Amino acid sequence: MLRRLSELPLLVLLMGITALTMWLPAAHAVILRDHQTGRAFFYSGVILLVLAGMIGIATVNHRARNPARANLVALVGAYALLPVLMALPVVQALPDTSWTNAWLEMVSSFTTTGATLYEPGRLPPSIHLWRAQVGWMGGLFILVAAIAILAPMTLGGIEVMSGRVPGRGAEGLSQITATADPARRVARQAATILPIYTALTVGLWIALLMAGQPNFPALIHAMGTISTSGISAGGGLPVEGPTFLAEVAIFAALLPAVTRRLWPGSFPHDPSTRIWNDPELRMAAVLVVVIPAILFLRHWLAATSGATGTEANDILSGLRALWGAVFTTLSFLTTTGYTSADWITARQWSGLETPGLVLAGLAIFGGGVATTAGGVKLLRVYALFRHGERELERLIHPNSVGGSGPVARRLRREGAYLAWIFFMLFALTIAVLVAALALAGIAFEPALILTLGALTTTGPLTSVAATDPIAISQLPAAAKAILAFAMVVGRLELLAILVLLAPDGWRR
Repeated sequence: MLRRLSELPLLVLLMGITALTMWLPAAHAVILRDHQTGRAFFYSGVILLVLAGMIGIATVNHRARNPARANLVALVGAYALLPVLMALPVVQALPDTSWTNAWLEMVSSFTTTGATLYEPGRLPPSIHLWRAQVGWMGGLFILVAAIAILAPMTLGGIEVMSGRVPGRGAEGLSQITATADPARRVARQAATILPIYTALTVGLWIALLMAGQPNFPALIHAMGTISTSGISAGGGLPVEGPTFLAEVAIFAALLPAVTRRLWPGSFPHDPSTRIWNDPELRMAAVLVVVIPAILFLRHWLAATSGATGTEANDILSGLRALWGAVFTTLSFLTTTGYTSADWITARQWSGLETPGLVLAGLAIFGGGVATTAGGVKLLRVYALFRHGERELERLIHPNSVGGSGPVARRLRREGAYLAWIFFMLFALTIAVLVAALALAGIAFEPALILTLGALTTTGPLTSVAATDPIAISQLPAAAKAILAFAMVVGRLELLAILVLLAPDGWRR
């Protein structure tokens, strides 16, 4: 069965899966007696399934000359085509919405950005379920693609470990993995990841139920956490009621977005390095400790307003502020974007009115490579840090020899060089997109926040980074198209698109 599925073109297979998954919100709507929404999802699924079947029959015997490149094209095509198809039931269920808004909502969900154009109360529960489901599938899709498609082409952060030019193949892959049919490799990786991915989601759902969260919001938040999409049916995590245990469960579930080691079938790593010495985990631990500590200590060092009075000096209030800062730091570092119920207390304790710069910086750092998180990625930041550390050592001891083995040396040299190239491309992309949004009539500050939220796939930045939430639905059509492009670039990373457009690849 796995072999038969791998013979279908990847994009056709994804269309068929999308069609089948539309029947879940259809069944949910029927249970809620929302027959209009149920019909919209059921008929859309039928139409799309028939279309996928016809295309699959027509292309099942087609063999690409360069299968690896064909899968990379299919990966880009999935982000271009699938959101259009995913928007079909939304438009049918919400006659008063536009296709542009529904399409951008699906792009945001599928890229695990999680920015929304709709007020929570406007959407029926089944559409909220569809949003979370699309984000969950988007997280699974990028997990599979990172190992089965991007890693063999040294993309997605793998180039930092291998030290090889992106698009030329990666060291450390077994001969079977390097020469196997890419479509079969995708199917095999999906079969490996799916049970673990589903088990983590169900486990978190149960944990949230045990923590006192209602059934439906708990499911949505479990999907939004595991996929790092940050999607919610109520505009974020609950701010009242039993929230602490639920936030602890979500905090623990965010750890797989920090390092690839916690996912099966990940890119090979140095077996001599124990998990607590993993550079991504150590970098994340430093940030989760240092940033909340700075916000906590700012109460005595620099805060002049908003942090005085009996409540601010109360020990319990201080502990709540510390937890709110720790949880929110990890949430934005993994580009999920959930804020703690105690985040307001943390802001008042530190005296920061709108700490958008801190949250945006965390989102830019991002999570681990080959995970569902976006951003620059912690491994690239670590490679630049080690390179800078080594250069400082050479200033003091010019004739010293850097140790730690060949893996560490490659990370400090070629890896840091490639990480610097990516960082410069990332910065250049920010400048270009901000300028494009400015030409579309968006002011500088909202344009910068929108760009960072889209490129780092951290949609909630648009709600918490600015003084007032940015209404994406009120943006002009040109700005929405730019945002959709930025979300896709942020999810795939610009290096993958440049490899796809490189002339050398077309001659192979």
